[in-house]
Amino acid sequence: MVQSRDLVRLPFESSTPGIARTKLAAFLTRNRTDLAAIDNALIVLSEMIANAVAHGTPDQDGTMEIGWAIEEGHLLLSVRDSGHGVDMVPRPFDEDSLGGRGLSIISRVADKWSVDLSEGTCVRAELTLA
Repeated sequence: MVQSRDLVRLPFESSTPGIARTKLAAFLTRNRTDLAAIDNALIVLSEMIANAVAHGTPDQDGTMEIGWAIEEGHLLLSVRDSGHGVDMVPRPFDEDSLGGRGLSIISRVADKWSVDLSEGTCVRAELTLA
């Protein structure tokens, strides 16, 4: 049973994580989510979108699809682009590295995450809400 859901199309640009964070924070605040869960959700979504922009392909209209839903005490996040992702495995976390941490961060903060390559690349993550 889905309690609340949003699906947005946003530009395939480096500014998109900030736009999406604002929208997700408003959604979670309306749904009375605690601050720690909001912080974790914003981190995961930012990394998902940054990875899409860095490694993916925009849809024909220059956008990507970003969604979130609250379902049975869990926040479900998704980011879909038109690319065909490869090497979607977290790299060992290197504190000196300036990049390449996205999937490692997602795997550390989210309870679960997965990649669906059936229609472009769709990365999904799930976080438990308190």
